[in-house]
Amino acid sequence: MMCEARQRVDALLAILAKRGIDAASLAHLPAYRKLLKKRSTLVDENDNSEDKKRKTRDKCGVDSDNVVNKYNTRGTWYAVLMGILALFLGAIYQYDLHTQHGFTKMWLRWENVDLYAEQCTIDMPAAVQDVFRPPVECEMCRQVSHVERVSTITPQYFEQRYAYSGRPVVITDGQRNWTAPSTFSFDFFKSIYADDSPVLENFERDCQFFPYQTEFRNLRHVFNMTHERVEMRGDPWYIGWSNCDSTAANILRGHYHRPYFLPHAAESSKTDWIFMGTPGYGAHMHLFWTRIFGTTRLLLSHKN
Repeated sequence: MMCEARQRVDALLAILAKRGIDAASLAHLPAYRKLLKKRSTLVDENDNSEDKKRKTRDKCGVDSDNVVNKYNTRGTWYAVLMGILALFLGAIYQYDLHTQHGFTKMWLRWENVDLYAEQCTIDMPAAVQDVFRPPVECEMCRQVSHVERVSTITPQYFEQRYAYSGRPVVITDGQRNWTAPSTFSFDFFKSIYADDSPVLENFERDCQFFPYQTEFRNLRHVFNMTHERVEMRGDPWYIGWSNCDSTAANILRGHYHRPYFLPHAAESSKTDWIFMGTPGYGAHMHLFWTRIFGTTRLLLSHKN
């Protein structure tokens, strides 16, 4: 309150000085003499202590400095925050993070994943996939009461009855003249890859590895498992990978060839996919595959 009154008096004296009124001429006014007397009394009371005197003399000035410093500090923080925001927005537009392609590149690079090795930027958890999956038309499944087992069929018959109908079928002689059933094994696959093969680390575009429910990081990790586990005397395992090693591809295709029943117009991938494991685990989806050896249990589903 004292600081406020003092400031008002100083402001009033400044106005009078501008208008040419001398402060000495105000001494004749009773109110002015009373004000001076009161001010003198306040100062005399504060002279009892040097500390109190300093506080009385500087109180208004200190408070004013604090206000100025407060606003200066606030302005500095605003400037810093605006600078950070400008840099953030600049980075977004510099690297196209506001676009789907730019965000995908940034996210996969952060996850150390090849941009062209994944179909999705962020995978939907398996627990909620069925919740958001749209219903599909299953009319084609209504006429299926069993899985047909056939052999010695022509490409024309296969195309007409099975290829595009969604009808499940087991072709019992699909491996005709193949040597793969008597050759392929865990040790065989382990032997066809050199130590520097890209398949073992799956770091190239066409090298993919699916650990499914296992702890394996890559194919090298798989090939280092114990012999007991390979022989199904340990924890179950099931894995799959795409072969991106051309040397290994030549070895693999020496033991199998294009199935005889496929139509000539049917396209086939240049990449070999291999799946193997022990009972207990499996892949969540297969559209077409050849079982070399072992036993497989399938749950049929609509192709969509």
